[in-house]
Amino acid sequence: MAFTKKILAFLLMATLVGVSLGAVHKVGDSAGWTTLGNIDYNQWASSKNFHVGDTIVFEYNNQFHNVKQVTFQDFQSCNGASPIATFTSGSDSITLERPGHYYFLCGVPGHCEAGQTLDIMVTPASLRPSASPLSAHNYSSSSSGSASSSAPLPNPYQSNAFSLQALSIWPALISLGLFVIGFAF
Repeated sequence: MAFTKKILAFLLMATLVGVSLGAVHKVGDSAGWTTLGNIDYNQWASSKNFHVGDTIVFEYNNQFHNVKQVTFQDFQSCNGASPIATFTSGSDSITLERPGHYYFLCGVPGHCEAGQTLDIMVTPASLRPSASPLSAHNYSSSSSGSASSSAPLPNPYQSNAFSLQALSIWPALISLGLFVIGFAF
């Protein structure tokens, strides 16, 4: 009986750890973050559902590219001079910690103008999909202070799909039920 309880406890812990993990999205899929191949990163993003807790991964040759997170205005003008954050490792993982738009571009001269830009809309992690657009977005960084945009946000990418986090709660609830039942008998 004690062995069964230990197995149930292990299953419960393993399932609960899985609930806290968001989806991982490799930017550009197999092509990665590049100017080669005429990749439309915004079209790529429109086919995905991004939720708070998800991670986006930029993979690129860091001798030729970088990733800069920028404000809406800097995104529109391809200005990477005052980024919110700069990434240069060639394999950058960024956890999406808040809902709203995130704007990225390559800061190498000419790359943004060639289409190496990414605008993603992040929705709250919830059991119900959100259909209402967010009304404001703010950015902060210890090195660049705070910036915000007064320009209206484009409509968020609409989806009726549940997040992976929402779907993964059921195994946790089932495991918890089995755990409680295991202690009852």
